[in-house]
Parts: sequence; C-alpha cells; structure tokens
Amino acid sequence: MGERTCIVTRRAAEPDELIRFVAGPDMTVVPDLKRNLPGRGCWVSADRVHVDEAARRNIFRKALKAPVTVAPELGAQVDALLSRSVLGALGLARKASAVALGSAKVDAAIRGGRALAVLHAREAAEDGVRKLTQARRATLLVGGPDIPAYELFSEAEMSLAFGGANVIHAALLDADAGKAAYRRMVALDRYRGGSPAAAT
Repeated sequence: MGERTCIVTRRAAEPDELIRFVAGPDMTVVPDLKRNLPGRGCWVSADRVHVDEAARRNIFRKALKAPVTVAPELGAQVDALLSRSVLGALGLARKASAVALGSAKVDAAIRGGRALAVLHAREAAEDGVRKLTQARRATLLVGGPDIPAYELFSEAEMSLAFGGANVIHAALLDADAGKAAYRRMVALDRYRGGSPAAAT
C-alpha cells in the first residue's frame, strides 16, 4: 500500500503513520484500524491531536463525500481501540513466552540483550523504574541497544493482559510475538503524543 494523504495536514505519509476512517451503516464516522472495512475511506495522522481536529471541524464530510456525523468522543474511541489492540497483543506475547515479567526477570532480559522494550505500570515506584533504567543504560554503554521504556497502562490492565497479579514491570522479548506487540505499543504511544524514555 502506497502513501496516503492526511485530510487535516494534507501531508502524504505511509499508512502506518495514519489512521483510516470510513462511514458506518448509520453514517457515523468509524475508525478502521485494520484498514479492511468496505467503502470509501479517508486518512488522518495517527495522533490524538489531529483526530480531534478532524472531528471538531468535521472534515470527514468532505473527505468521505457523505453527510456523516462524528461522535464527540471519537478521539477517545480510537484510544480505546488502540489500547485494546496492545493489551491483546501483550497477552499473545505472554502465551508465546515472548515477555519477561517482574523486575528481576526484566533486568536479566535487558542485560542479556533479549529485551525490545520495557513497560512500566503507571503505579510503578520511582526506585523500581530507576533500577531498570540503570540496567538499560549499562546495556547501552557496552554497545547494546537503546531499549525504550513506556508507561501506557495501569497495574490492573497489565496484570489482566499478562494473566498475572501485581504486574508492575515487563519486557517484550526479541521474538515474533514480542515484535508484534511492540509495534502496536509504539502506535498507541504515538497516538497519545508521548515519547518513550530513552536509556541515555
């Protein structure tokens, strides 16, 4: 699939940097994250700011060439869909043994060069985050990768996704299921306008 143009910025970008929208059966605007819904579609830069602007100005009417309506909570709907996608992928990664859970195992995965990314619960204690940041920094200093760290979910959400209790720290491992979950995590973080914490 070639480049598409954002209806807000009018800039061309790869589909992975955009979100597709279509008109639903009831003529409301529907996000099409998998890009497989039928009908005419339009594209918006994959971040909350531009989705909210498109909704506020209802640029969708012109782009979809239809008298569509936009739900006031469209931006939140997209966030919820992206979150659900990430949490589902994290669960699949766990089943594929492509995650490390708990501070000690995450630390070992980082220092062993197996971690793609680190995920902290929002409730994570500062000391626990600091220790894993030190492990990420030590890995970088010896020529390893700059492993990013994210805070996207609550402890309850992470525990449910990983099928455990009190999951505060996790690492995605360098395996197919881990890579798939990581891609979705990056998309959610980008949508929320965040940037992962670097080890430097």
